[in-house]
Amino acid sequence: MKREDLLVFWGTESVTALYGETIVIPCNDGAPVPQHLMFVKWKYEKDDGTPGDLLIKQARNEQATVQATDSYAQRVSIDDKFNLLITQASLKDQKTFTCMVVSHANLMEFPVSVLVYSKLNIDTKHYNNLGTCVAAEANPAATITWKKNGKALVDDGKAIVITPSLKLDPATGLSTTSSTLQYAATKEDVGAVFACVSTHRLTSQETELEPFPIHYPSEKVSLQVMSKGPVVEGDNVTLKCHADGNPPPSSFYFHLKGEKMLVQNSDTYTLNAISREAAGEYKCSLADNEKVEASQNILVSYLDLSLSPTGKVLKTVGDSLSVKMEKIASGDATVLWTKNGKAVKEPEFSKLSYADAGIFVCEVSLTGLTRHQSFELVVEGKPVITSLTEHSTGDAQHKVLTCEAEGVPEPSFQWSVNNTNEESSYINGKATHKITVIPRLNMTITCTVSNKLGEDVMTINVSSVFEEKNGKSGKNPQDDSKDQAKLIVGVVVGLLFAAAVVGLVYWLYIKNSRQGSWKTGEKEVGTSEESKKLEENNHTV
Repeated sequence: MKREDLLVFWGTESVTALYGETIVIPCNDGAPVPQHLMFVKWKYEKDDGTPGDLLIKQARNEQATVQATDSYAQRVSIDDKFNLLITQASLKDQKTFTCMVVSHANLMEFPVSVLVYSKLNIDTKHYNNLGTCVAAEANPAATITWKKNGKALVDDGKAIVITPSLKLDPATGLSTTSSTLQYAATKEDVGAVFACVSTHRLTSQETELEPFPIHYPSEKVSLQVMSKGPVVEGDNVTLKCHADGNPPPSSFYFHLKGEKMLVQNSDTYTLNAISREAAGEYKCSLADNEKVEASQNILVSYLDLSLSPTGKVLKTVGDSLSVKMEKIASGDATVLWTKNGKAVKEPEFSKLSYADAGIFVCEVSLTGLTRHQSFELVVEGKPVITSLTEHSTGDAQHKVLTCEAEGVPEPSFQWSVNNTNEESSYINGKATHKITVIPRLNMTITCTVSNKLGEDVMTINVSSVFEEKNGKSGKNPQDDSKDQAKLIVGVVVGLLFAAAVVGLVYWLYIKNSRQGSWKTGEKEVGTSEESKKLEENNHTV
C-alpha cells in the first residue's frame, strides 16, 4: 500500500455518559465499515497530550487485543459494531477518543469527545422555619432555587433568607450543592407548600418539603355543642372550645349559667344529665385572655305526658268513661292514639258498649323524644240473649238450635234438652252456642245464659221431626199452641158433662127409691119419729 493511497478524515463528535455507568462510543457514528477492512483501532489522548493505545481488532479475528497498560486495561472492550465500551465512567473519562479504521484503500480516523454527567441525588429536610435542599455528587454542579405555592422566593434579607453552598469532592470531581431557606412564617402561611428546584444540565427536579409548623397566637375561639341531634333532657352534653392559635391553647374557662370553671389540659367540658332548667347561653374563653370568648345557646327538649285512667279499667256496659290526656313539651308535639294497634281518634265514651273494649295507647312525640301511656278497657255486663233460632238439617232427622248472646265475662250456656254436636264461639263480647237435637214430640226448649253478673232465658217451640216427616210440618208453633188450648177446653167440657150425667143418675135413683116406699092408695104406716128422720135424710141428699 502506497503512502499516497491513504486518505485521512477528521470529524469531531461528542457523546454523553452517566457517572458510574458504561460509556458507549460509536465508531463513525455507527456507520458500516468499508469493504476490504483490515483492522479497527481505538486510541485516546492522555492528560499530557500524548496519544495512548486502547485496543485493536483485526477484521478476520473475532477477539480484540487490548493494548492499554493503565486503568483502561481492565475497563475497555469492543462490540461487533466496533463501538468502544468503557465501564465505570468517571470524570477522568472526559477525553477525546479516536476510532481508526484501516482498509486496503483508506485509513480513516473518527475522534469523539466524551462528557460525563452525574445523576442528581436530591435530599430535603427542615426544622422550625428552616428548610435545606441538597443536590449531591453532581457534574456539572446543580443550581437550587426555592418556591412557595409555585412562585419563586427571592432573598430579601428579612423575611426570606436563602444561603447557598457548593462543595467539590477532590477524589471524584463531583460537586455537592446545598441551599438553606429561612422563612418568617405568618398565620396566612398555614398550608403553604414549599419546594426546592434543583437544576442540572441533564435534568431539573422539584421536591416539596414536608409541612413545617407555623406558630401564632390565638385570635378567635369557637364553642361547639358535641351532640348528634337535639339536646334531650337527661342527656350528657359535651362542650368543646376551639382556638385558632398554633399550637392550640391547653386551658380554657367555661362559663356555665353564671359559674366559671377552669379546665386545664383539655378543651372540653361535659354537662351530666342536663335538665330543662339548664337551657340557656354558655360561654368559653382563653385562660390567659378572657376577652377572647365565644358563646352558644343550648336548647333542651323535654316532654311530659299524663294520662287518666291508666292500667286496667273495668266498666259496666252502658256506663260512661272520661279520658284525660295532658302533655307538657318544649315544642309542638304530635299525638297519636291507637286501639289494639290501629290508629283511632281520641277516645270519648258517653255510653259504653262491648265494642269499646280494647287496649288504648297514647303516643306523644317530639323531635328526639317519645312518650307512651296506655290503659286497657274492659266492659262487663250480664248476658242478654239476642236471638234463638232453629233450622233443620239436610237429612230432616235433626234440628240445629242457635243461641246468640252478648255479655262479659264470657257467659256459659245451658239447654233444657239433651243435645249433641255442641259448637261455641266468643268474639268481642258476642257469644254463640249451637246444639243438635232430635225432637220426637213437639216441645218447648229453653236456652239459659249466665255469668257472674246475671243470666237471661229465652224459649223456642220446636216441632217433632216425625210430624214434619208425615207432612204435618206445616204447623207453626202458634198453631201447636192453639191445638193444645182446644184440647184443654175439650177435656174440661167432657168433665162437666160427665158430672152432669152422674148427678142425673143419682137424682133418678133417689126418686125411684121414694116410689118404692109408698104404695098407691095406702095409708102410710110408721111412727112420727121415723117420718121425721126420713125428711132429714131427704134434705141432706
